[in-house]
Amino acid sequence: MSLKVCIAGATGWAGSELARGIAGADDLDLVAAVARRHAGQVLGTVLGEPRFSTPIFRTAAEALAQPCDVFVEYTLPDSAKANIIAALEHGAHVVVGTSGLGDDDYAQIDALARERQRGVLACGNFALTMVLLQKFAVMAAEYIPQWELIDYASAGKPDAPSGTVRELANRLGQVRQPTLQMPIEQTVGEPATRGGNVAGSQVHALRLPGFVIGAEAIFGMPDQTLSLRHNAGSSAKPYVDGALLAIRKVSGLVGLHRGLDTVLDL
Repeated sequence: MSLKVCIAGATGWAGSELARGIAGADDLDLVAAVARRHAGQVLGTVLGEPRFSTPIFRTAAEALAQPCDVFVEYTLPDSAKANIIAALEHGAHVVVGTSGLGDDDYAQIDALARERQRGVLACGNFALTMVLLQKFAVMAAEYIPQWELIDYASAGKPDAPSGTVRELANRLGQVRQPTLQMPIEQTVGEPATRGGNVAGSQVHALRLPGFVIGAEAIFGMPDQTLSLRHNAGSSAKPYVDGALLAIRKVSGLVGLHRGLDTVLDL
C-alpha cells in the first residue's frame, strides 16, 4: 500500500523537486499540496508535470482534510511550526525540511508528537553528503576536543546559522562541549569576530553570492587538523533522495528525531 503524502511548499525550490521525486516512486502517493500563491490549481499544471492531479490548497489545515500518512513541511519559519502542529493534530507523521525553528519550538513539537504517538523527523539538510558529514563529525568529536563550524549560504539567506549548521552544532553538543584554550570573553579586539555560540560550538556564518548552502566542521589537535565539508549547488536534486528516505522512515518513529542519520544504518 502506498504512503499518502502532503507537501507544504510543493511549488517551491525544494518542494517541487521532491514532488517530482514522489511522482517516480511506486510506494508514495502525493495526495495534497500547500502553496498559497497557487491555491485552487492542480500541481501538475503548475509544475508542468502531467503525472500529477494533486490539488493545491492555501493552508495546511485545508490540505489536511485530505487524509495523509506523512506531512512534509517545506515552507518558511514563520509558518512551519503552525503547519507541523496542524499535521500532528490531524494524525499525520511529519518530515521537516524547513530551517529556522529553535530548540523551544522543537520541544513543543516533541511533546505533541509523543502525546499523539506520531513521529517527527527534522532534517536541517536532506543531502546524503551532509548526512554523512554529520555522522563523521559526531565520530570525530568523540576523540578531538576542539572544533569550530563554518556556515556557508547565499547572500540573501535570512536565518543564521542555517538549520543545517544549527542541527550539526546540536548533534556535536550532545557528544561533548568543545574546549577553548582562549575564552571568548578574553579576546583582545572584537569578540564578535570569534563567531556565535550555538549549543557550545563557535559558528561563523558567511552570507555571500556564489554560495547556496554548505557546512564545514574543522577539528584541531596539536600539529594536526581535520576538515569535513559539504557543499551543494543551485539545484534541489541533492535533497530528494534523503527526503524520500525520511518519508519512508518517519512512520516508524514516535516523538521528535533530529537528523536523517539518526534513523539510518550508518
